[in-house]
Parts: sequence; structure tokens; C-alpha cells
Amino acid sequence: MRRLKLVNTNIAGHSILPTPRHIRELLPASEKSLRTVAEGRQAIQDILDGKDRRRLLVVGPCSIHDPKAAYEYAKRLAGLAKRVSGRFLVAMRVYFEKPRTTVGWKGLINDPGMDDSFRIEAGLKLARRLLLRITDLGLPTASEALDPITPQYLGELVCWHAIGARTIESQTHRELASGLSSPIGFKNGTDGNVQVAIDAMRSALRPHHFLGVDPDGRISVFRTRGNRYGHIVLRGGKAPNYDRESVRRCAEALEKAGLPRKIMIDCSHGNSQKDPKRQPLVFAESLAQAQEPGSPIMGFMLESNLHEGNQPIGDGPGKLLYGVSITDACLGWEDTERTILSAP
Repeated sequence: MRRLKLVNTNIAGHSILPTPRHIRELLPASEKSLRTVAEGRQAIQDILDGKDRRRLLVVGPCSIHDPKAAYEYAKRLAGLAKRVSGRFLVAMRVYFEKPRTTVGWKGLINDPGMDDSFRIEAGLKLARRLLLRITDLGLPTASEALDPITPQYLGELVCWHAIGARTIESQTHRELASGLSSPIGFKNGTDGNVQVAIDAMRSALRPHHFLGVDPDGRISVFRTRGNRYGHIVLRGGKAPNYDRESVRRCAEALEKAGLPRKIMIDCSHGNSQKDPKRQPLVFAESLAQAQEPGSPIMGFMLESNLHEGNQPIGDGPGKLLYGVSITDACLGWEDTERTILSAP
């Protein structure tokens, strides 16, 4: 009888990655980097607990594709963060993985060459090196938790994680969120549905068991304690949802669910209708709300890069404009700086 092939029929091949422990030992964190992360996480927790009256401001590129440009941006942002440290805790948006609605570039970790070569080991090393350099500046970091294995390679260098709009209903990501060591923001769905984010936040509060890899690359069952430092991120959907009525309804839904009334406003995506020039307006109007007594708004997000707009990958990295996004269009640096410094 002919032997039937029933396993891996659609797998073309596989390669072995170095273990998380190997990569972490190859690219170790300095004492300053670890202190930056510890202090950044504690400050964000204090904001969520109401002990720190500042607002969290997550700002930076939609995605990282050029570590050199990202580090130049980080140096500028570190200087700006010091200037506004009395009003904001600034964390740099350092997103290495991009969920795609259909297909497209999946981020620096998956495809660092932007050429479908998918050199994931090289991408992990590039991402870790950049996080080390940014945290060595004393600048807190923020990233999206997308692949459940990646945090074993990079997690101790991230101060704040987000669960994105495309994965907010995923059980895997809710389990992952419950075990992450950082505070975490839950984005509303791509259509604007806030209830799915509230459900995710409730789930992540609870202990879970899930499959993953340990630092030595062994398949393991992880048992989580639950993550109580969660909050909602309103990012718009079919329509913006940063207006007072939308914020009020979200706060009431959080309270009804027995959750903290803590809301971040994403000034990009659906709230700006993907027009970067609208982000300063969204920021100003949201900040005015945040300054009202009893406001649930605890933070903001801006998508920003060295230069405004975005560009297609086209013929490859050699033809790309320096410091311009290859995913969502971003606010340029000068407008970013002006927007943040104008905050009362």
C-alpha cells in the first residue's frame, strides 16, 4: 500500500532559529537599558494607578524599516522627551511586526531586506540591537505584541505593548497579554468596535495557560498570573471615536465591566482618517478633554517619522527616501515637535 503523506503537505521547508537565550546572550542589555525599561514600566503603571499625573505619549514611526533612521529619530525624541517630562511620559513607538489585512510587507523582523527573503534571524538581531540603542538613550519603548514567540527575544526591552485592532479578538493574543511583563493597551477593532477590546482586557486580567517556547527554545506550557495594567486605545474605525461622546460611552462601558476608566487616544488611523495632517487637531482636541476634571484619558499616540508622508517599497530599499514611512503615512518631525511643545 502506498504511504500517504498527511503531514506538512503545504510546508516547503523550514530552518532552525537560534534560541532566545542565545540571542539575548549574543546581544546583552546594559544596566542603563534595563533601568530605562524598569523605570519606564513603573512610570506607566503609576499613570494607570493615578499616582503620576502626567499622560503617556507613545510617538514614533508606524513601522521600523531602517534602523539608522529610527535611531536618528530616537535621539531627537529623547531630547524632546526631556523638555516635556513634566507633562508627558514619552515612549517611542518601535513596531517591528505588521499585521496585514491581506498581504504585504510584514515588518523588519519577518523581512528585514524588504525583498521577500524572510531572513527572520537577521531581523530579530536588528530589532534587538535597535531596542538596546534606544533604551541606552534613556528613552522608553513601545511595541505591538503580534507573534507570541517574539517577546522571548525582545520582551525585556519593551516598556509598553499594544494588542492591535486586527488581533484584538484572538484568544492567543489575549493569553499572551495576560503574561506580558509590561503594561498593555488594547485597541478597538478595525470597524470601531470597542466591546472586543473590553472583552480582551477582561480576559487578560485572568490567569491563562498557553503554549510557547522557553528561553532555550523548548515547547512549554506557560501559566500566567494575569495583567492588571491594561487600558483601552481608541483608534477610530469606520468613523473617528475620540470625540467626547465616544470617550464617555467607552468609559461607561469600562465601568460597567468592572474595569478601570483608562483610555488612550490614538491620533492616527481611523481618528485622523489616515491623514497625518489631521493628527495635531485630534491631539489638541483630545488633550483638551484630558484636562477636564475626571477625564478618563490617560495617554495619546502619534504616528511620526523624520519626514512626512509615506512611500511604496517599489524597487527595493536602495531606492527609498530616507526617514519616510513605508506603511501608514506619518507626521514629519518638525510638525511632531511643534504639536507636542504646544501642549499646555
